[in-house]
Amino acid sequence: MSFQQGLSGLNGASKSLDVIGNNVSNASTVGFKNSQAQFADIYANSLNGVGGLQAGIGVKVAKISQQFSQGNIETSTNPLDLAINGGGFFRMNLNGTTEYTRNGQFELDKNGYLVNAQSAKLTGYNADSSGVISTGTPQPIKINTADLAPVQTTTENIVMNLDSHSAVPTVTPFDAADAQTYNKTVPINVYDSLGNTHVMQTYYVKTAPNTWAVYAGVDGTEITKLDATAKAEAAVTMPLNASNANAVVVAAWAGTQAAINKANVDAQAATSAAAALPNGTAAEQLIYNQANAAAAAATAKVVTDQAAYDAAVDPAGPLTASVASAMGLVNATAASVAAVAASTVPGRQVGTVIFDSNGSIDTVAMSKYAVPPQTLPLSVTLPIYPATGATSPFTVAVNLKDTTQYGGADPLNPSSTLTSNTQDGYTAGHLTSFATGQDGTILGTYSNGASHVLGQVVLANFADPNGLTPLGNNAWAESPQSGQPIVGVPDTGSLGVLESSSTESSNVDLTAELVNMITAQRVYQANAQSIKTEDSIMQTLVNLR
Repeated sequence: MSFQQGLSGLNGASKSLDVIGNNVSNASTVGFKNSQAQFADIYANSLNGVGGLQAGIGVKVAKISQQFSQGNIETSTNPLDLAINGGGFFRMNLNGTTEYTRNGQFELDKNGYLVNAQSAKLTGYNADSSGVISTGTPQPIKINTADLAPVQTTTENIVMNLDSHSAVPTVTPFDAADAQTYNKTVPINVYDSLGNTHVMQTYYVKTAPNTWAVYAGVDGTEITKLDATAKAEAAVTMPLNASNANAVVVAAWAGTQAAINKANVDAQAATSAAAALPNGTAAEQLIYNQANAAAAAATAKVVTDQAAYDAAVDPAGPLTASVASAMGLVNATAASVAAVAASTVPGRQVGTVIFDSNGSIDTVAMSKYAVPPQTLPLSVTLPIYPATGATSPFTVAVNLKDTTQYGGADPLNPSSTLTSNTQDGYTAGHLTSFATGQDGTILGTYSNGASHVLGQVVLANFADPNGLTPLGNNAWAESPQSGQPIVGVPDTGSLGVLESSSTESSNVDLTAELVNMITAQRVYQANAQSIKTEDSIMQTLVNLR
C-alpha cells in the first residue's frame, strides 16, 4: 500500500461527487441529460513484467459519459415550446455556429425567428408565400407574420339530396325573387380576387321526372339580371336623356340575344344528333324519342325567347317607355335606370342535372339528352355588380357529383336536404396563432379561418451521441467521436416526433442520485482511511531506532 492508491481514490470519489452534484443541480433543467463518472484501474509499466505479482497503483476517471435516455414529456403554457419524443436534437444556429440541444423552450424574437434563451435560432425549412416547403440546407426558421393574401373562389362542392317527391313548380318562368318558381336554393359565401365576400346561390328547379334545371345568383340577384344591369348602366349617358332609353334596353338584353343565338346552334346540333340515332329496337326507340323530345323542346324555347327579346327591345315597346320614364324622375341615377332596363331580363340556366332510376346522377344521359350536352362540374360565371375593383366576372366550378335524388320521409311534404357545401376561397387574414405538428410542420391559423404552412422544423441525430462535445447552456457540438449529423424531418428514420406546447424534463433520477451520493461519500471516507493507515505505517517505520 502507498499514498498513491489512496490519493487517486480520493480524486476519483471527488470527481464522482462532482458529477452527482451536477446531476442534482440540473434536476429541473429542461432537456438536461445526466452524466455518469466511469473509472479504470491503473498499473505501473514494467520492462520485464511481473505477471500476477504486480499490484495496481490506484484509479483514474476513464470517462464522464452522458446518458441520453428519454426524459418525461411535460405540458407547458407556452405554445412555442417543443419536446422531442424519441431520438434526435434540435439544430440551432448561434451567430453562424451550429449547435444541438434537447431543450425546446422557444420564443419569437423581434425579427420573427424562433430562438432559445441564448438567442440561438431554431433551424429547419422555410415556406414560400404559397405554403410550399423549401427543402435543402436547413436555415433559421422565420415566421412570416404578414397578412395572408385573399384567394378567389374557383370550386364549390355540394352534397345534397333533391327529394324525388318534389313537384314541378306551377309558377313559371324562374325568378330568383319568387320562391314558388324553384324547389331548392343553396347559398354559400364566395370570394372575389380582392377577398370581398359575396353570397352565391344555386337554384334547383324540377322540370320533369329525374330532371332538374340549375340557375345561379350572386348577392341576391340572378346572374343574368345582374350582368344585364351592369351592361345597361354602362350604356347610360349623362346627363340622362330619354332618347337614350332604347339603347340602354338593348344593352341590358344583349347577353340574352347572345344566349339565344348559342341556344339556337345547340338546338340545331341536338336535332341533327337525335335524328341520326338508331331506332330499330325498343331500347333504341326509347333513347331516340327522348333525344328528339329534348331537341324539340330546346328549339321551341329558342322561338319563345327570341319573341320575348324582340318585344323587349322594340323602341316603341313598354320597356323602352318605362326606362324613359325612369330617366325623368327627380332622383334618377344611372344605376336606377339600369335596374329598370334589366328588370324583365329572363334568367338563364347554368346547367341541367339528370338522375337515373337509382337516384344517382346519370352522366351518360346528361351528355346525350341535355341541350347542350352537360358534364360535371357545372361552370358558373359570376358577375360582380356594383364593381369592387376585383376581377369580374369570375368562374366557379360547381361540383354536384355526389348529389342524389331519393324520396324523402314524407311524400306529401317533400324536403331536399343539404349534407355539405364547401368552397376553396377565402378573404385576407392576419396570423392569429401557429402550432407545430409531430412531423415538425409549423401551421399558421389566420383570422379568416384559413391555415397556411409557415415552415418545418428539422432534427439531427448522431451515430454516437456520447461523442458530442458539451458546450454548456444545454447545447452540444459535433465532434469526430460523434460522427456526422444525420439531418431530417421528425418521425423519419431514427428521429423522434415533436410534441407542441410541451418540454422534455431532465432525465435525472433524484432518488438514484442521492443513493449514489451516499455511496461516493463512503468511498471517499474509505480512501481517506487508507491514507490514514499508510501514515500510521510510515510513522511506525520512522520510530524504529
